[in-house]
Amino acid sequence: MRAARLISLVLLLQARETMTAAELARELEVSERTVYRDVLALSAAGVPVYADRGRAGGYRLLGGYRTRLTGLSRDEAEALFLAGLPGPAGDMGLADAVASAELKVLAALPPALRDAPARTGQRFHLDVPGWFRESRPPPLLTELAGAVWRDRVVRLRYRRGEREVTRELCPYGLVLKNGVWYLVGRVGDDVRTYRVDRVTGVQVGDATFSRDEGFDLGAYWRGQAEAFLRDMLRAQVTLRLSAAGLRRLRFAADAPFVYDEALATADGPDGQGWTTVRLPVESVEVAYAQVLGLGPEAEVLDPPELRARLAEAAARSAALYGVPVLGRDPFTT
Repeated sequence: MRAARLISLVLLLQARETMTAAELARELEVSERTVYRDVLALSAAGVPVYADRGRAGGYRLLGGYRTRLTGLSRDEAEALFLAGLPGPAGDMGLADAVASAELKVLAALPPALRDAPARTGQRFHLDVPGWFRESRPPPLLTELAGAVWRDRVVRLRYRRGEREVTRELCPYGLVLKNGVWYLVGRVGDDVRTYRVDRVTGVQVGDATFSRDEGFDLGAYWRGQAEAFLRDMLRAQVTLRLSAAGLRRLRFAADAPFVYDEALATADGPDGQGWTTVRLPVESVEVAYAQVLGLGPEAEVLDPPELRARLAEAAARSAALYGVPVLGRDPFTT
């Protein structure tokens, strides 16, 4: 346990250059006193850890001290983080770098652990694209990935509806969502998102850009995805749900937050055990398909036009199965 912590301490100083005892204690989840003892142990073992005194002081490694893993190059080390995603890594033109990195890591492992890649491959497989979707990567993905890795300004031709537009942007990152690749980049002061399969031309310039180190690609994408869904949900329906219908609503809702917001509006259960909720939806048309899937476990209270459509659908279903509706024989005219 302590050996792993000492290695982590060295790697933290190597990555961040200078850190205070408080920062190291927070990262390693130990006390500052433990950090002091670990630093002394590293110094005794010959690791050149130096303490800078004063307000802006902290611990750092002297003389450019680096730990190395059998000579990994920068490209291989960066590609290593994608080693669990061989499909996407290959789509971005990094298959060779990933394979090379895996071989070097394998060579560094003790003999008892060298079956790890085979054991992992036997037990886990990631199939990224969605069902019924073309699995070939977009033709210009490799060029865009290269620009993202090297912080190169690019000029895009992009298909928007029936026309093409040209944009010069700083490519911050690539996102793979349900088999579709998206490019996130800065245009002027704005950060925008583009579908890679709609990019018709790429010119990668020699100029580089200064990346905003405070930009969090994962947080940006989560915010954009939720904002996109919220922007679509411009209508609302009021439903009365049985206990079973309330459970099924989770699977009928467009997104988890929609289900959570519907529960927050819940009234009931009433005397019959049914609960009334207000559900954000994209449109009455979309809501019709969603509520239809809940069957007799849901009653539409509002809007009236949706209630009428569901009543008609129920009557037609009853007629198909030979069930009399409102006292009428469905097989007579």
